[in-house]
Amino acid sequence: MRKTPQIHENGRDCTVQHILIVDDEEKIRAIIRKYAEFEGYLVSEAADGMEAVKLCRDRDFDILILDVMMPELDGFSTCREIRKFKNTPVLMLSARGEEYDKIHGFELGIDDYVVKPFSPRELMMRVKAILNRSQPPQAEKEIAAFEGLTIDFTGRMVYIDDVRIDMSPKEYDLLFYLVKNKGIALTREKLICDVWGYDFYGDDRTLDTHIKLLRGRLGAYRHYIVTLRGVGYRFEA
Repeated sequence: MRKTPQIHENGRDCTVQHILIVDDEEKIRAIIRKYAEFEGYLVSEAADGMEAVKLCRDRDFDILILDVMMPELDGFSTCREIRKFKNTPVLMLSARGEEYDKIHGFELGIDDYVVKPFSPRELMMRVKAILNRSQPPQAEKEIAAFEGLTIDFTGRMVYIDDVRIDMSPKEYDLLFYLVKNKGIALTREKLICDVWGYDFYGDDRTLDTHIKLLRGRLGAYRHYIVTLRGVGYRFEA
């Protein structure tokens, strides 16, 4: 029975991970396919190195499981050809466990080397480990949430009662700066200098206009921006 594809907590969809199995033995390909599909991977097959090179030119794979001993184009040569245009992770399979062969494989840039006969379950664990290492780090979202107001600093998005609202870039900058300095009294001079830049040639009315517009965007939550008479503004929520 095939597992139901899972979505990890970090939002990465494992169903899109695509394995290419390259082996001239159909029985070996069938065994690996069975276990890989059970783990939720998408699987393609190639019976020789030439076919594998062509497939890799036409599409992207997340990992190659590549046999060494194949007719016409062996696994080492196949890896060398693919490395000319793709950096896909490679797990190499071989009936030859000599140190020379392993070193040669790693010199070509393979990620792991498994000697036949092998445990299919262990092979899948090695595949999973390679895929986890090869995934780019996920940026941690920085979010500030208040009653009715949510601010996604990473994506530069603002939500009022779960509805995204549009703002001008400068309105975003001003709100983000106020929220980042929540509870701190910010003088008009500091706001203008830090949000508009020290070389800004406008006047206080520019700040006042943007505060007015910002409060309008916040609607029922306009009171989060507090006026400090004679001083400036403070964000309170």
